[in-house]
Amino acid sequence: MSLDQDQQLRSGCHDETTLRLDSSDSRDLAKQPLQGLKLASHKVLEKAQQTGRLKCSKCGGSRMFFCYTCCSLVGVSIQEIPIKLPVKIDIIKHPNETDGKSTAIHAKILAPSDVTMYTYPCVPEYDMNNVVLVFPGPEAVSVKDIRRCLGNRSKTKLHDHFDEPCPKRLAIEDPNGGTQDAKNPEATDEAKTQESKVFPLQRVVFIDSTWNQTNKIITDERLQGLLQVELKTRKTCFWRHQKGKPDTYLSTIEAIYYFLLEFHQSFLVQEYNGEYDNLLFFFSYLHSVINKAKTSAGKC
Repeated sequence: MSLDQDQQLRSGCHDETTLRLDSSDSRDLAKQPLQGLKLASHKVLEKAQQTGRLKCSKCGGSRMFFCYTCCSLVGVSIQEIPIKLPVKIDIIKHPNETDGKSTAIHAKILAPSDVTMYTYPCVPEYDMNNVVLVFPGPEAVSVKDIRRCLGNRSKTKLHDHFDEPCPKRLAIEDPNGGTQDAKNPEATDEAKTQESKVFPLQRVVFIDSTWNQTNKIITDERLQGLLQVELKTRKTCFWRHQKGKPDTYLSTIEAIYYFLLEFHQSFLVQEYNGEYDNLLFFFSYLHSVINKAKTSAGKC
C-alpha cells in the first residue's frame, strides 16, 4: 500500500485489493500505542481529507496533505511547524525506496531546518567523533551510552587541542611553574570546563530503506567507523512493517522520534514536555485512519 493509498483511506468497508485485514493486526492496532502524544490538532488533516487530493503547486502531482516529491505541504497549513530539534538529522534514502511509501518525508516537512535528505550513493563525509548512525547491529550501543562512547573517541583529539597554545592568548609564566592566560588567569580552566560540558554529538544519520535493501548502504565505506546506536526497547506501530523482521525494527520517522525522545531524557536538563511529539503528526493520523479502516473492513 503506497502513501497515496494510505492517504485515501476512509472509515468504512474496503475490498481486499485495497486493504487486507489480519486479525492480529486488528488486535495490535486496537491498543492505540500512539495515545498520549502532545500533538497539534488533526482537524486540519481531517478537513484536507474531506476536500480530497489537490495538485502540488510545484510539480503538479496529485497529493493529499503534502507532496513527497517536493517536500512541501499541499492544502494544509500547520502553525506548529517547523519543529526545532536538538541535533541535526541526515537521512540517507535508498534509490529504490518509493517516495510515497517512505515516512522520512514527514521529518523533512516538519523540521525542515534540521533535517537533510540524501539519495544514495550521495553520502557526506562524516566525522566519527561527533556523528552517530542509528542502525541495529552487534556493536550498536544504547542512546544513553552515546556521550561516553563519543567522549572516549575524542579524548585524544581534545587533549591535543588543549596542549597547543592558543594564538589569540598571551601565556605568561606562573610563579608556581605553570602558565596562565595573561588576560584572565582562570580562562584556561574555564575553557576546559566549558569544553567538557559541550555534548560531542552534532549529527545523527538514519537510513531510509526497506530492511532487505539496507546492506548496500550500511556497508558503504563512508559510514564505516561511525558509532552505531540501536533503539532496542521501542516497538513499531508502522502499518507496513515487513514480515519476518523484529517489531523493534522501526519506520524512519519512528526511529527519529524515539531517538530524540531518549536523547532528551538522557542528556538535556529540562524535563521532556512533548517537544518532538509533532514529528509523529502525520504518522499518528494515518495510523488512526488505517486502524479505523481495518476495523471496519473486519466487520464487513
